[in-house]
Amino acid sequence: MSSNNPISNFQDVPWKQRFYRSMLGYGIHFSRRSDGTINRFIMNLFDLKAQPSKQPIDGVITSDTVVDATRNLYFRLFLPSLEQNTNMPLIVYFHGGGFAYMSANSIACDELCRNLCKKIGAVIISVNYRLSPEHKYPSQYDDGFDVLKFIDENANTKNLPSNVNLKQCFIAGDSAGGNLAHHVTVKACEYRLRNVKLIGLIAIQPFFGGEERTESENRLVDAPVLSVKGTDWLWKTFLPEGSDRDHPACNVFGPKSVDDIRRLKFPATMVVVGGVDPLYDWQIRYYEGLKKCGKEAYLIEYPNAFHSFYGAPELKESGLLMEEVKDFIGKLIK
Repeated sequence: MSSNNPISNFQDVPWKQRFYRSMLGYGIHFSRRSDGTINRFIMNLFDLKAQPSKQPIDGVITSDTVVDATRNLYFRLFLPSLEQNTNMPLIVYFHGGGFAYMSANSIACDELCRNLCKKIGAVIISVNYRLSPEHKYPSQYDDGFDVLKFIDENANTKNLPSNVNLKQCFIAGDSAGGNLAHHVTVKACEYRLRNVKLIGLIAIQPFFGGEERTESENRLVDAPVLSVKGTDWLWKTFLPEGSDRDHPACNVFGPKSVDDIRRLKFPATMVVVGGVDPLYDWQIRYYEGLKKCGKEAYLIEYPNAFHSFYGAPELKESGLLMEEVKDFIGKLIK
């Protein structure tokens, strides 16, 4: 990095957002039990939910579609309410939360996808996947891929708007959702989709890691929003028993990696990083790993951005990110 001590833009977050994030942080802290489980009752008191709305809210209509009720697998559809052309791209989105927290109907996730839908003019499908530690790896990857197959197999049904172009499909996600987006994309590349064509991957501050302690982890051990102690706990609850952080789900291009994406027709990838994110070095390694495999990859860096900065639309970097995503999509659908 060009600066050894970038200044976090967290102080620029409006007080209401900071209060909400603080309350969510308290919920996460107090819901964690000493045996590694999560008290969902306590967490749900802090993780406020948003209901779907057929009436436009901020120019966006939302609805929920159940894929498999036995595992609470569903997706929330975000559709611009104003008349759009008949060629809107599709973004299949995976929310963050360390694989253990949040859901597609969490207010923060709902607002982020609503903002993406409005600013980009795309149809968004936000996936509600199972959470750890109740459901460890690979449950989340299986859920994500099953939703993608559901979209592919139900292309001409009422579950999808008629003006969405499935040949212009992007997979995206933030934090743990960025990790999910990568692994679901790998699965999709190994599967013959009939109606959906993946043309892009958008990984926003993806949650990757490894046994090694990187420079950014050591320097930002107690960074705003996400601490290294917190990431260690999340990996332990997600990964299979007996695994370490070099498991390929965590360390994609590490010593135990099993997926050689060189052989895959992997889509163009946009990797977004923040300079005040302890995961910064792992995200850079992910970008560099894609390039070494001969894949088309683009790095977008915001030197003063903390982890999950995109959840505060008032920040300058959040607006810039929306423009970058819009430009990336526009370049690939021409």
